[in-house]
Amino acid sequence: MARTVRAGLIQCSNAKSEGSVKEIQEAMFEKHLPYLEQAAQRGVQILCLQEVFNGPYFCPAQTPDWYDAAEAVPGPTTERLQKFAAKNQMVLVVPLYEREMAGVYYNTAAVIDADGSYLGKYRKNHIPQTAGFWEKYYFKPGNLGYPVFKTKYATVGVYICYDRHFPEGARLLGLHGAEVVFNPSATVAGLSQYLWKLEQPAHAVANGYFMGCINRVGTEAPWNIGKFYGHSYFVDPRGNFLAEASEDKDELITADLNLDMIEEVRRVWQFYRDRRPETYGNMTEQLP
Repeated sequence: MARTVRAGLIQCSNAKSEGSVKEIQEAMFEKHLPYLEQAAQRGVQILCLQEVFNGPYFCPAQTPDWYDAAEAVPGPTTERLQKFAAKNQMVLVVPLYEREMAGVYYNTAAVIDADGSYLGKYRKNHIPQTAGFWEKYYFKPGNLGYPVFKTKYATVGVYICYDRHFPEGARLLGLHGAEVVFNPSATVAGLSQYLWKLEQPAHAVANGYFMGCINRVGTEAPWNIGKFYGHSYFVDPRGNFLAEASEDKDELITADLNLDMIEEVRRVWQFYRDRRPETYGNMTEQLP
């Protein structure tokens, strides 16, 4: 009998652009609730939300007001979702703006198991600093490496948005045993749109695992840096697209992932067997 897992992604436009930071966050949390319930009704076993899911993508600005959006992880939002996870026997990947201590903030994803237990977190390692994406103002680079989480249904890894441009971490997630890697993102139309369907299928093929790739939709005021183009998708270890969302709609997409395919593919494409790590030493040096 195949070891199959039903996985889901929710892509969502921002719910509210005016009001206090906390009001804006609560509106976005509430907007996700019908999609969470829909995921439960459709039998989703592992569900991933988008990057910093409970609010807008505020990084086009550089203002300390948005530091108020940060919270402890685990903390109030994970606690609310732990109850949902336990009730519905659903694994959740929950991207949040994390406050570690005064002045120290991370772009983080918490992982909650199907019994509601908090398994741990991943902190985004690669932080961009470019027009419209002033993330170094808000986020310290991650310091937890590339962990994987053994959930009830599968071993899960997380990469966040800009991380996807770096194959090194994607490989480490595979070496650590990830079967499904989720990449929650916030990316607008432009140069990166071509790469959206290129890099992550390549990671899936090079490392022999499934990927769930998620992007926002809509244009977010007051920054208006461009249109978040959606197209969230699942891809298998052969690089085949299993499900894909629209460019502009709030929606849940699901796919059934046959995890037995990982073994099958790796017996043909022996990339782990044929690696030559003893020749890669220069990769860990800061070369020009």
